[in-house]
Amino acid sequence: MADRRPRGYRYGRWRGGPDPLAPPYDVAAAVDEIGDQVLGGSGVREAMRDLLRRGTDGRRGLDQLRRSVRDRLRQARQAGRMDGTLEQVRELLDSALEAERAALFPDPDDAARLAEAELDQLPEDTAGAVRALKDHEWRSPEAAQAFQQIQDLLRQEVLDSSFQGMKQALQQMQDGDGAAMQAVKDMVADLSALVDAHNRGEDTDQQFADFMSKHGQFFPDDPQSVEELIDSLARRAAAQERMLAGLSPDQRAELQGLMEQAMGDLGLQSEMAHLSDALRQARPDLPWGQRGPVPDGEQPLGMGDATTAVAELADLESLSQQLSQGYAGASLADIDQELLEQALGRSAVDDLEALRRLERELERQGYLQRSDGALQLSPKAVRRLGATALRRVFAQLDATGRGEHDVADAGAAGELTGASREWRFGDEQPLDVVRTVRNAVLRTAGGPRAAGRAVKIAVDDFEVVETERRTGAAVALLVDLSYSMALRGTWGAAKSTAMALHSLVTTRFPQDAIEIIGFSSTAQVLRPETLAELSVDTLQGTNLQHGLMLARRFLAKHKDAEPVVLVVTDGEPTAHLEDDGTPYFCWPPMPETIARTVAEVERVARSGATLNVFALDPEPSLVEFVHDITARAGGRVFQPDSERLGEYVVADYLRVRRGRRGR
Repeated sequence: MADRRPRGYRYGRWRGGPDPLAPPYDVAAAVDEIGDQVLGGSGVREAMRDLLRRGTDGRRGLDQLRRSVRDRLRQARQAGRMDGTLEQVRELLDSALEAERAALFPDPDDAARLAEAELDQLPEDTAGAVRALKDHEWRSPEAAQAFQQIQDLLRQEVLDSSFQGMKQALQQMQDGDGAAMQAVKDMVADLSALVDAHNRGEDTDQQFADFMSKHGQFFPDDPQSVEELIDSLARRAAAQERMLAGLSPDQRAELQGLMEQAMGDLGLQSEMAHLSDALRQARPDLPWGQRGPVPDGEQPLGMGDATTAVAELADLESLSQQLSQGYAGASLADIDQELLEQALGRSAVDDLEALRRLERELERQGYLQRSDGALQLSPKAVRRLGATALRRVFAQLDATGRGEHDVADAGAAGELTGASREWRFGDEQPLDVVRTVRNAVLRTAGGPRAAGRAVKIAVDDFEVVETERRTGAAVALLVDLSYSMALRGTWGAAKSTAMALHSLVTTRFPQDAIEIIGFSSTAQVLRPETLAELSVDTLQGTNLQHGLMLARRFLAKHKDAEPVVLVVTDGEPTAHLEDDGTPYFCWPPMPETIARTVAEVERVARSGATLNVFALDPEPSLVEFVHDITARAGGRVFQPDSERLGEYVVADYLRVRRGRRGR
């Protein structure tokens, strides 16, 4: 009979990716932080980069992570000196020579004198001396033992500098044993064949598995793929080259000589050279042969440990560069999580993942979008920024300073106000039937013989529904984009004002039309998304003439609306369009520039538009010029502080859009 006992269940941490039950990531605060900088004049990419550098929600940003990496880098530089192997070989060599001379001195034989002469004629450099003593017949057992220690040390250190952990592996295998050395030779031969196959593009999965099964004891880091194995070996080979490059020329020559001897004794010189070339081919992106940071502490390091220290320094330098995000095309995906965890621990990886998640959520929730690989604010985010800018403006405005924008009038097509009033001769509003009948009933209710008689409506009983007529406006906001706006610190205020006014018109007065026009050497119509990304123009020129031309074309499309032209600038015109359409710049302003600009002002005035100018610089020549053009167009001049620019512009728009009949 089948076992019908209920099956037990075990619960644990979800490991299948993001928690499906987690609440949506709230990025509103991040959007507002980005918006603060955008409204202050920054671009979106710059604002996003600053947010990632600062961090959010209590998490470390890229700057703090990079500072921690730089601290770790300074500590790693104190790991020790790189000439430890050379120093150790010298000490062993001096010990061997001293013991050998002590053994030769009491011997009266001519052979002993000849041996002493050979010792006296040894080359000055350590590598040359070791090479010359290779076939020496030692009289002293202590000297022979010391020289054998040199040979064993070189084999261990040279192999350990190429294969991390090789020293320990050889010691476990009793490294003086010929079988251990043969195992190393077999490993290097098989490794070269594996890397060559990988470089040819062959499928090496099975070959890699066989290699690790046979030679895995030489690779304590336990690579899981041929790519991981090659990456580890190539990084170490490049670090070995940087370690040698960091030595003095004499030290480098001696150590390279000792390495060549050790490889020659092992019969691996040609095989290791071939392997080095194959690793270069597999990872040409590594800094082969380049000088880099090297440890400069006091403790002497063997070649293997020195190479490890140099590799760690190189990894930390690379990680610091990745965290800086200061190169073209940088992204958070470039940051190596493994290196980050090795350097700073798991918490740093969690902080990085929080930043990546923030960036993903900003895109997923529709606040950021990518165009040609570059981040841009979405229309949703631009609307939020405009609303934020508008709230700031209205927070500054007094309740009485906002201006009336609705004109209660008899237009039948107007919107209902919910109120009614007595009918007057000429009214065209609809009758309020309920109130009209009520007035008649109340008037006749107390009269004689009222019961049972029909209600008669008199002229005084009539009431009409009160409506309001909204005057439509066409608003052209001209914003100076010349570089002086940035130099004077007024560009952020102008940008924020433009977004606030656009938000006000599009959300609260949809019957109005607005166009934002930026002008520097030439003028251009700006979409809200473009405005959010926009920075001041580095080209010289304040071409108000071209800006007014675009404004006039815009107003011509809205002939039934109240025309409004608002100009924000910090300088008099210094550029105009020639007859062929090319811009011409001159400072100080030439008479032709002024004449062409004034002519365009008069054309705007003839179209019936109101022209108001917000002058952001008290320069007398600018003030005189703007007073002249506003007098021609029946407008006004404002000279606000940049902090109150939005307040002035919005309040003036609300006042002007009531229409000429409302003034």
